[in-house]
Amino acid sequence: MVRLLSLKKLLLVYFVMSTGALLWLILNFGLFCHASSKEEETLLTKTKELRHWEERLRRRERDLQKKPQEDASLPTIYAIMPTHTRHVQKAELTRLAQTFLHVKNFHWILVEDSDSQTDLVTRFLATCGIKHTHLNIKTPENYQLKETDPNWLKPRGVEQRNAGLQWLRENLDVGRDKGVVYFADDDNTYSLQLFDEMRHTRGVSVWPVGLVGGMRFERPVVEHGKVVRWYTYWRPERPFAIDMAGFAVNLQLILQKPQAKFELRVRRGYLESSLLEHLVTMEELEPLADNCTKVLVWHTRTEKPKMKQENYLIQAGRPSDPRIEV
Repeated sequence: MVRLLSLKKLLLVYFVMSTGALLWLILNFGLFCHASSKEEETLLTKTKELRHWEERLRRRERDLQKKPQEDASLPTIYAIMPTHTRHVQKAELTRLAQTFLHVKNFHWILVEDSDSQTDLVTRFLATCGIKHTHLNIKTPENYQLKETDPNWLKPRGVEQRNAGLQWLRENLDVGRDKGVVYFADDDNTYSLQLFDEMRHTRGVSVWPVGLVGGMRFERPVVEHGKVVRWYTYWRPERPFAIDMAGFAVNLQLILQKPQAKFELRVRRGYLESSLLEHLVTMEELEPLADNCTKVLVWHTRTEKPKMKQENYLIQAGRPSDPRIEV
């Protein structure tokens, strides 16, 4: 399911509705002068809530004025990002949004690993200030990682990334729409320079990734302007021994080759190759980041929070308030 939201229209609707409701309360408050104290408290509470939302809308309008303006001369960056429900999900998305807000012509395709779109992500996107598409698709049960499984045991985000590719092919046109496709993750850290570098990718561009594969960095090795091999510990003989964060693809290449997608049934470390083998050869890769000598993206994975005390309270029948979104 696709949900494209016009933030400016949403802000206008919120503002009109909240202002109208506030005026109604003010005009009618005198009619209830003989109402019970409980009714008066309710009216006052509603008034405070409306003022709170008006202030939030005013802050959002100020944020929008700070956001870089769209530039029709620049290709759009389409960032396909899988995400899944966990304690740190909203914190991760908030951190990333505060980076993406600084990128011109940026379209965030956020794909939930879920049977339906969650309220948390829906609310977050409605106020993030970034042009976005909200999708969802559930990973098949036999490919889902268990709580105790290492991250590398099974390929992750496959169905979600493919759903993003399908959306591009169904909604954008060969020969008309210009842009670059990037496969982002919600636990990475990105330099703004990375997006400037990738924006004019002609085919497939590549660069190093920091703090990945048990190493300080992995990178394509470049000689005379061409990628000749891969600097990595794990199976450097792979066709494309590169991390998901280390490449971008021209949008037209994605649209022209509809058979290109990520394969769910691949050996460890071959997920990226399953897509790239349909798009490019090693000789055709475009090395960026100063011939792949600068790190502009990092696998920083937020530490999983310890919920020991929270679990004690749940067992005691005194859990934290579920109405407070974290």
